[in-house]
Order: sequence, then C-alpha cells, then structure tokens
Amino acid sequence: FSKRLKPYGMTVRELSGDQTMTRAQIAETQVIVTTPEKWDIVTRKAGDRAYTQLVRLIIIDEIHLLHDTRGPVLESVVARTIRQIEATQEMVRLVGLSATLPNYDDVATFLRVDPEKGLFYFDNSYRPVPLQQQYIGITEKKAMKRFQLMNEICYEKVMAQAGKNQVLIFVHSRAETVKTARALRDMCAENDTLSTLVRPESASAEILRTEAVNAKGEDLKSLLTFGFAVHHAGMPRADRNLVEDLFEDKHTQVLVSTATLAWGVNLPAHTVILKGTQVYSPDKGAWVELSPLDVLQMMGRGGRPQYDTEGEGIILTQHSELQYYLSLNNQQLPIESQFMSRLADNMNAEIALGTVSNIQEAADWIGYTYLYVRMLRNPDRYGVPDDSDSDPALNQYRTNLAHTAASVLDKTGLIRYDRRLGSVAS
Repeated sequence: FSKRLKPYGMTVRELSGDQTMTRAQIAETQVIVTTPEKWDIVTRKAGDRAYTQLVRLIIIDEIHLLHDTRGPVLESVVARTIRQIEATQEMVRLVGLSATLPNYDDVATFLRVDPEKGLFYFDNSYRPVPLQQQYIGITEKKAMKRFQLMNEICYEKVMAQAGKNQVLIFVHSRAETVKTARALRDMCAENDTLSTLVRPESASAEILRTEAVNAKGEDLKSLLTFGFAVHHAGMPRADRNLVEDLFEDKHTQVLVSTATLAWGVNLPAHTVILKGTQVYSPDKGAWVELSPLDVLQMMGRGGRPQYDTEGEGIILTQHSELQYYLSLNNQQLPIESQFMSRLADNMNAEIALGTVSNIQEAADWIGYTYLYVRMLRNPDRYGVPDDSDSDPALNQYRTNLAHTAASVLDKTGLIRYDRRLGSVAS
C-alpha cells in the first residue's frame, strides 16, 4: 500500500508487535496497518486517544476471526469504536471483509450495517479461478507411519506439478514446516528428481544459490538451493520477506508453511495441500480438528487468477474425519463469539478507560458486542435462561454477566466493586 498510495501523497505505516510508531510518526501518517491486539492497546490508553479520535475509517480484514481465540479483541475494539461514535457524534466508517463468513448478516448487525445499502455478499461464482478439490483419508493409526505416509503422498502431488506449477503445503506447527520440507527434499534426492523442480543451469537456480547465502536461518539456507522454502511466524522478519518474494517471483517451487500465511499474506499457488487437519490446542491440552473457516481459508489459496484456469486443493485427513470435511462444502456452520472467555479482561480495560463506571453501563457495553448478537440468535449456546421471553433485550442476563465479571475482578484486586451501589472503579 505504501507504493500504491505514495502518488496521492499518503503515508502508510505499520503498527504491530514488530513495528512501533512515535507520536510524531502517528501524526504524519494517513494510513495505519495494524493488528487488532495493537489497536486495542493503543485505544485503551487515555493519552493516545487524541490520535485515535482522528481515525475516520477502520477496515477489518478477515473479520471471521471473531470465531478465533483472537476474536474477543476484535469485539472489544469494535464495541469501543461504536460507543465512541455515539458519545462524540464524530462518525467513523467501519468496513468488515471476509472470504469465509457463513452468517454475514449477524456480523453486519454487529457492525451496525444498513443491510439495504451496506451489505454485499459474493458467492463462489465470483471466484476468478475454479478450485478442484481432493480429499484423501489416512487410515494409519501409528503416528510415525502416518507422518511417513503423508510425506509420501505430498511427494507424489509435488512431483505431479514439478516443473509446471508451484505447490503450497500447510502444516500445523513451526517444527513441522522444516521436518516436512527436509523429508520432501530427501525423497527428491533419493529418487533423483531434484532437477525437475529447479533446473541446475536455470536463472532461478542461480538466484536461489545467491539468496541462500543471505538467509539468516540455517534451516532455510539448507533448503533454498533445492527450490524448497519454509514460512512461519517464528522466523526473522528478513527471512519471511525473502521467502515471500522468492515464492511470488516463482523461484522456489515448494513452500511449506503454517496457517499464518493463509491469513496474513496473499501468496496463492496453483496447488495447495493441507497436510493433516489436527492442530494442538494449548488451552485443551489435546489435538483438535481445524475449524472449518481455517480449512476454507487455506484451500482458498489454491489457484492464481493471473496464471491459472483452475486451482487444486488437496486435504489429507484421518479417514474418520473425511465425511466432516466433505460436508463443509455443502453446509457451513455460523461463526460464534468467543467473548465470554475474555469478558472480565475486556471489562477491566473499559473500567480503566473510564467508559464503564457501574454495572448498568457494563450491561449496556455488552450490548455492543458480537456476543450479544449471537446470544439473541442462539440463546442455548450461551446459557441464556429459558424464561427470557419476558426480557427480549436480555437486560437481566447481561447484568448478571457484568456482575459475575465485576465480582471476579474485585476478588483479584483489579477493581473496586460496590455491590450495594453497583459502582465499579479501578
């Protein structure tokens, strides 16, 4: 965006965990590209509000992340923005974008969108490149044998495209990216097929040899010269940029990545392979199936509009899960709010900011969240009592939630909660 908007005299800067900005830089910047977490921190600070109140347009990409563990931050930021609009009467335009959003009407309600004028829905017929999908069920129970079998299938699929198209393989841990790339490289070496990926005398081979020297990570250095690369959030920024550029310019042929690439960077490939559909959840201390939205997001990277007439998406999963992933194509489940799990944290931030000073205000604040929209649509999931017919706006239930959160915060010494008056203060 820096390059595209420069002719219009607009300055674009990044504000994230990697990049911070001074107040002077914020003042001279017209477009800020940031993460929900960083913007949440900035808007929480009373001293920075002079700058945040200058913002007149907020574009939220991948808004279906509301279903994710990061969703509560997004809800908090949007709720804070809408309440600020109502308090100051200074309009801020909110735009939500998503490629995989089944219940888009609920999210539109959350963003206060006029469905007649501001809601736009594009189905599969708008996809520039049709996607051919394959589902492969693995019956092997032993972990090592299953890993080996998946590698062999990946190798076959890579060889089917060798010399013709690039392949993007999604795995579900950082260590797995290197393990998979090495296994594929070694299989190519055993079968003497490395030259089909990158011809030794080609310009790409020369570029890869040169760039491999510049790479900081030893793992990446050992893979690049053979046309393989890895990408995950734990790599140095310079290495990530190098991998993205080399793949975009078609020098590397096989890129093994974690899901962060599907969300954060637009790097499509002709063939996308999901190597396994289970990801470790630290919260649950167990392996869980990927969410439907993650799968669709990764598969959506298949097919490059400017080069391909069709893309290819391949899912490797346990045989028992095949039916589940096949049914995803026909019926998508609505995205639900995760705000309940972080209600106390976010309420604490609003109390510290001074926008919530009593339980009634806290209940009103909950009414601005996506959680409230989904509670009205799907009351059973969120524990809404059956006798709520007499309270269609769920005022009492929201008050109860606010009271519970305030009690937890009071007990931990983060706020002072006067139960008699209903007042809360940091």
